[in-house]
Amino acid sequence: MERDPALRLRVFNLNCWAIRYLSKQRQERIRLIGDRLCQEGFDLVLLQEVWSEQDYSNLKAKLGGCCPFSHYFRSGVIGSGLCVFSKFPILDTLLYQYSLNGYPYMLQHGDWFCGKSVGLLDRCCRGRSRPLCPRFFQLHAEYWREKDTYLPHRMLQAWELAQFIRHTAKAADVVLLGGDLNMHPEDVGIRLLRGWTGLRDAFTEAKRFEGCEDGCTVVPNNCFTIKSELQPFPLGIRIDYILYKAVSSFTVKCEELKTTTGTAPGMDIPYSDHEAVMATLHIQRKGQAAGVTLGTAVPALVDVLSEAQTEVRVGLLAAQRQRYSSGRMAVLALLLLLLQAVAALGALAGLAGGQPFPKLSFFLLAFLALGILLLTAGLHLFHSIEVKMLQGTEEQMRMALRALQERP
Repeated sequence: MERDPALRLRVFNLNCWAIRYLSKQRQERIRLIGDRLCQEGFDLVLLQEVWSEQDYSNLKAKLGGCCPFSHYFRSGVIGSGLCVFSKFPILDTLLYQYSLNGYPYMLQHGDWFCGKSVGLLDRCCRGRSRPLCPRFFQLHAEYWREKDTYLPHRMLQAWELAQFIRHTAKAADVVLLGGDLNMHPEDVGIRLLRGWTGLRDAFTEAKRFEGCEDGCTVVPNNCFTIKSELQPFPLGIRIDYILYKAVSSFTVKCEELKTTTGTAPGMDIPYSDHEAVMATLHIQRKGQAAGVTLGTAVPALVDVLSEAQTEVRVGLLAAQRQRYSSGRMAVLALLLLLLQAVAALGALAGLAGGQPFPKLSFFLLAFLALGILLLTAGLHLFHSIEVKMLQGTEEQMRMALRALQERP
């Protein structure tokens, strides 16, 4: 049987850091990103943190000639920030929002409000029998590596992302995953994602590489990065990825991988606080269908899954403590309100000899107790949901571990 002609796919991935009113020189950088994409003519463009629909509309208008097909994924309060531009038709889309995504009371971080998600699209490529399925994502940010409060949430997100890929990859010839994982290559979440899905890292697989040393995508010489956060990493960190694998009778190889290396050509500012990742993939049919396989040997994957389960368990215990504390505070606030109600009814019935407290103080105390009751009740509900989600994830990991350990 004559082999199908090879497909050469050029992919662009960038965390744009385009937060309205907060990101520096946002509109100018969005314009520079659009200019770069028009000049390069990529087949597939995956962007994160485009949190203004006006910015998306501007990019859509500018890229209409080279990437006429696009989609913007909406979720959360302020949106997922995910958008995609494609040279080939987009057949279908799907957005999956992670079960947990930080805490709503951590306003300074804001991850909860944007509804971090993974986006899926079926993309037609030159009459292939089955679609190419790119996915792109962003996980919860890591704000303090030494004491990472959000690690259990990010571990849950990595597991849900891995499960999402495993259960949606069967209908595609090739799976492509790009985005900001907010995890280093050696972190347990990355090892879990790659081991459980069989995805391959374009940086380690590339025949040719050009860009920042060690493929770093957040580097100290970027004027928008916070230098103090990179002190333990003098070269920078690599947290933006392009991952891929062939599912059916195809092979995928990374011919070349590039990253941007600072300022845009002819300008004194970079495109973002992250460097862009650009991959050239070579896709060809090999004539024999391949099954879905794990990306890591079973004993090593058991160790990774056990480590991830431990992190989820630590987060579960912390969530249970927070649920208990908030519930106890809610009960105390409710008791205080009931005591005040009894005192007020007693005064109205003439059972009290006089008003024990000035009326203003009495009402202020009542409003304070009511506010504490509403706040702590809301926190109790939120942490109850958190406990349930972490319990469910731990149970899924336990079942997966059991299945792996029972393999011959």
